[in-house]
Amino acid sequence: MPVHRLDIPALPVLLPLGVILMIVSTVLLYRRGQLTPGRLAVFWLAGWYAVAILGATMLPMTLSWGPGAGDPDLERILWVPVEDMRRRDFVLNMMMTLPLGALLHMVFRVRGWGPVVGIGFALSLGIESAQLFLLLTLHGLRWADVHDLTSNTLGTVVGYLIFRRLMRFAHFRRAVENCSFVRTGRGSPAAVR
Repeated sequence: MPVHRLDIPALPVLLPLGVILMIVSTVLLYRRGQLTPGRLAVFWLAGWYAVAILGATMLPMTLSWGPGAGDPDLERILWVPVEDMRRRDFVLNMMMTLPLGALLHMVFRVRGWGPVVGIGFALSLGIESAQLFLLLTLHGLRWADVHDLTSNTLGTVVGYLIFRRLMRFAHFRRAVENCSFVRTGRGSPAAVR
């Protein structure tokens, strides 16, 4: 019985993707007349952050299909909260999404708890759903873990909390304003909800 296999390496995908995102962000900022060194640095950082998330959650990827591929490894699906929790993975997943709240604010002007929590959760749900889909259909080797939803969302919230605290300092707030689209319009702490 034929088994088809596809190996997708990390670096040959991630490095060109990162460079493409750098070029696209530079062109977009230039065309909008908003190209400054600070904004470019923030957009490049956001692009490479997205590349790192893709690398950490999906690549390298080995997929197989066909009659001889066998059954999916269902033990890679962790459904039971707390009981199946791998503490180290929980902490690492939380740390992975710490920058997200600040980057959402600086690049996309996302403010407030609701949108930040919603986007953090939606991003995590998308990642876990993709991992589950690949595991069940193409024998992917990633884990689909219910705890990742919690840890990624919690990491986004904690990162946003830290960002909010830092925005109370005038020097930090001015640096954020110079490197992003955020304008507070006040001398007091930024209007970060």
